Amino acid sequence: MKKVIIFDLDETLTETRSPITDETAELVGELLKKHQVCVISGGQFSQFEKQLLANLKIDKKYLSSLHLMPTCGTRYFKYAANNGTWQLVYAENFTDEQKKTIIEAMEASIDEVGYRVSNPKGPLIEDRGSQVTYSALGQDAGPAEKKAWDSSGQKKLKIRNVIAPKIPQFEVRVGGTTSIDITKKGIDKAYGMKKLMKILGVTKKEMLFIGDRLGEGGNDYPVKAMGIDCVAVGGYEQTPSVIRDILTTIPQ
Repeated sequence: MKKVIIFDLDETLTETRSPITDETAELVGELLKKHQVCVISGGQFSQFEKQLLANLKIDKKYLSSLHLMPTCGTRYFKYAANNGTWQLVYAENFTDEQKKTIIEAMEASIDEVGYRVSNPKGPLIEDRGSQVTYSALGQDAGPAEKKAWDSSGQKKLKIRNVIAPKIPQFEVRVGGTTSIDITKKGIDKAYGMKKLMKILGVTKKEMLFIGDRLGEGGNDYPVKAMGIDCVAVGGYEQTPSVIRDILTTIPQ
């Protein structure tokens, strides 16, 4: 029996950097009444607030069943019912020196591959505390623009393969539509799942993960590789159907 349902955020629960639809929000609310639900993503907590929490219309008593893991599980937030706030439980933060090393490698690699845009929409490199993220068009570029920039995924992979040898002491992964995520070595979404297993006292067999990048090299792949059952979606539009199937076929 599946006790914990886990979702990626961008292009799984929501369109990239966009609010969750009313339909999906309502279905997630129904899931929270029956299961523990976790959302894990490369984005920082502020993106979870904008994309998920702001449109999640549900009695606050059910938020105790929601687990938020920003920056690929390097951080974990839990709802505190006593004061109605989201509390940071742990964070695998970089030191200032580590951040400096990573950013210098990113800057050099962007120029080396020749993909630096002249008019980025928002910062190209973002310090997320426990993760440093490069977004090829800038953090604030629109979903359609991002999807068009690298529809095959080869540009991101090329950048990743240039950065990784420069900083082998860190984990360098292809992230979202136009992003590269860097965390401490050995920390990825599988790390987040292992932490969640300990927190909730569940096994891999009791977990189900839904994501859009489950292929080898995708940032959801580590979850699949560790043996958790997964459902692949081709975009956020397919997720409501998946949730309906879970609600009707998986017992509480």
